[in-house]
Amino acid sequence: MAERGRPRAFDRAQALRRAMTVFWSRGYEGTSIGDLTEVMGINKPSLYAAFGCKEELFLEAIALYDAVEGNAGERALRDGPTARAAVEAMLRENAQAYSASDKPPGCMVVLSAILGTPENRAVRERLAENRRAGQEALRRRLDRGIAEGDVPPGTDTARLAAFYTTVLEGLSIQARDGASGEALQAIVDCALQAWDVLVAPAP
Repeated sequence: MAERGRPRAFDRAQALRRAMTVFWSRGYEGTSIGDLTEVMGINKPSLYAAFGCKEELFLEAIALYDAVEGNAGERALRDGPTARAAVEAMLRENAQAYSASDKPPGCMVVLSAILGTPENRAVRERLAENRRAGQEALRRRLDRGIAEGDVPPGTDTARLAAFYTTVLEGLSIQARDGASGEALQAIVDCALQAWDVLVAPAP
């Protein structure tokens, strides 16, 4: 009798990337264990053995999303020659990413679990922390702009960061609703027209 071939090795990284895509497309509560096992090509025991549970798998998927999809925004804030240029690059690069045809539309962190059942509150809070961290990173970049002289002293950087974070999150929702890349860039144009007013000293 011929010896049975060995099963193909489980590719954890590939399975995680597939899980990230289905969570990104359907949200946390909209994704079932059956959806995950189907797209990942594994059974339930293998999923639990490799990732623990659905929540732990989702948090790993969010970490992967941040590492793979979030680096453009971080790079824009870090490398922009001025605070305004950094904000513009952050918005434009994300608008382009949110409307890319080869990925689910919008931002996984914004869209995955805004609302849901009480038992999934911990997941929603983790995502809220992620969004707050992004807003804080933007505020620090604006403070750097004050220190470097391209943002006027006395600018309320917390308010400015909250405004442009809201624009960024709105772009994600617009993309999920079907807005084109051109439409998203037009929104960015409008948001940037507010810059000079927002950084002007209060009367």
